[in-house]
Amino acid sequence: MLATSVAFTVSARPAFAAAKVDCDAVMGEVNSGKKAKEIATDLSISTSSVYRCKRHAKAAAKAANKSSPQAMSGKEPPAAPMAAPSAAMAAPAAAASPK
Repeated sequence: MLATSVAFTVSARPAFAAAKVDCDAVMGEVNSGKKAKEIATDLSISTSSVYRCKRHAKAAAKAANKSSPQAMSGKEPPAAPMAAPSAAMAAPAAAASPK
């Protein structure tokens, strides 16, 4: 009896996926409008892997937004100063009307 349980323990493998999921391919399918179940069936992965890829993509996008200068300061960058308008542009109606 002991020999049987030892043999079973040695031959048991952890339950890991055979290959990593290609989240780029998953997100391409998600962005094309497919449902999670369809994507899982097409790519031979589980629906939880589809949701995991979506969660990772959302977190990566959020992190990218947080690292931008606008997000760090919380406001828009200042606009470049405009040059002073010319005299013709300052009063176009006055220049065009006859006296």
